[in-house]
Amino acid sequence: MCSIMGFTKQQELEKMMECFRRTISRGPDMSRTINAGEGMLCFHRLAIMGLDERGMQPFCYDGDAVVCNGELYGFRSIKEKLAEKFTFTSDSDCEIILPMYREYGLDMFQMLDAEFALILYDGKKDSFIAARDPIGIRPLFYGYCQDGSIVFASEAKNLIDLCGEIMPFPPGHYYADGQFVRYCDLTTVETFSTDDLETTCSKIRDLLVKGIEKRLDADAPLGFLLSGGLDSSLVCSVATKVLKKPIRTFAIGMATDAIDLRYAKEVAEYLHSDHSEIIISREDVLEALDYVIYTLGTYDITTIRASMGMYLICKAIHEQTDIRVLLTGEISDELFGYKYTDFAPTPEAFQAEAKKRVDELYMYDVLRADRCISANSLEARVPFGDLDFVRYAMSIDPAMKMNTYGMGKYLLRHAFEGDWLPNQILYREKAAFSDAVGHSMVDDLKEYAESKYSDAEFEAKCKEYDFATPFTKESLLYREIFEKYYPGQAKMVKAFWMPNKEWEGCDVNDPSARVLSNYGDSGK
Repeated sequence: MCSIMGFTKQQELEKMMECFRRTISRGPDMSRTINAGEGMLCFHRLAIMGLDERGMQPFCYDGDAVVCNGELYGFRSIKEKLAEKFTFTSDSDCEIILPMYREYGLDMFQMLDAEFALILYDGKKDSFIAARDPIGIRPLFYGYCQDGSIVFASEAKNLIDLCGEIMPFPPGHYYADGQFVRYCDLTTVETFSTDDLETTCSKIRDLLVKGIEKRLDADAPLGFLLSGGLDSSLVCSVATKVLKKPIRTFAIGMATDAIDLRYAKEVAEYLHSDHSEIIISREDVLEALDYVIYTLGTYDITTIRASMGMYLICKAIHEQTDIRVLLTGEISDELFGYKYTDFAPTPEAFQAEAKKRVDELYMYDVLRADRCISANSLEARVPFGDLDFVRYAMSIDPAMKMNTYGMGKYLLRHAFEGDWLPNQILYREKAAFSDAVGHSMVDDLKEYAESKYSDAEFEAKCKEYDFATPFTKESLLYREIFEKYYPGQAKMVKAFWMPNKEWEGCDVNDPSARVLSNYGDSGK
């Protein structure tokens, strides 16, 4: 994980550096800035690949320069081909970017199998290019300075007091010649796969294994977040088989009613992992709330709830271990279904919801994982976001993905029947992370918010916001903290993450699956 910033026209130096220092946690190892035409490129490094100083950015070549926060999978084969024309001096995957740009131009972005955000200066054209991966796993924001020049940065907090309106850089796009161009659309499916059930599940398994395997390539120590739910457990199981040695796993739960800890322990024992448990209290959660919202740059209820446990577990990993890279289980729900998508009225509606959720991931679950992990100077890797895996999962006939099996995510579960996981884990009912840390955590947050406002204060304060208007005292609390750090920037987030209220059974006023009628044995 690194932090990047690119000014297309330099501003007052002290102001530029002050803005850039706000995200030094993303790259605490080394920092460097260089002039690029009338602008400047800035880089904070967290060394993951090519650990010595030769891997430090910005990379420069023949008048061009680039900063990239990313992991470029399969870079060695590309590097080998480019080495016929270009000389490389480091083991960093990102060193291939400028040679790729010289060789392929803007078509290079379609060739990358990567989680990345980059800013590139073309010295010959004296112009800037920026780009972001198709899902938006790596963050990038932009805005305009008072002189009209555009500036790019890893996080919104870099741009506060610098730009009037701060906007997320759209995933799967590049910016060149003053235009945003979409170079990759993963979620629009013209023709669905005709594979039968067994073939579909076989491909799901093979593609996920490959996605996990490529994300195990790191020169820094690896760790795994393990909730004991299906998604993180599968990542841990596959990694154990691929590495052929015990992995290091971490689970978190409230001191009073942690749900996930016992399931995580069961998976860890099955996999013989080096397992650690992090126990948190009501005080830990409330004490961290303000900083977590500042770190996230959101007021969204479900994102903040789920971030409390994730931030605190990552904080403990950073303080107590030498881990630098964490693999997580995000993006499975968007592809294969939530508890609420059991209510999808038709396959077409299921597919439309999956498309919406994947397209918006960068504002919700992916944002949560990136900020909670990077705030603690760690790097996140998300195997379910593997591009080949996402393309295939989106192409599966949605009638096959709908829950007609009496168990959500049946295809993913069936794909890994065998010796991957204990059957009771493989077919465990889903519990949302914010609930599974312990139902008391969300209850504590709600109770705290209730104590902050009288009913009259709540009604009056909600009227101050005409966009994403708070609708509970909890949502008002989060919005007020957000506005303290990001005043007037609420439109960075499209809306509150909520189940599809147009579906029968989903017209609820809380994003937790606990309020749904089909919650059943989830979270027990």
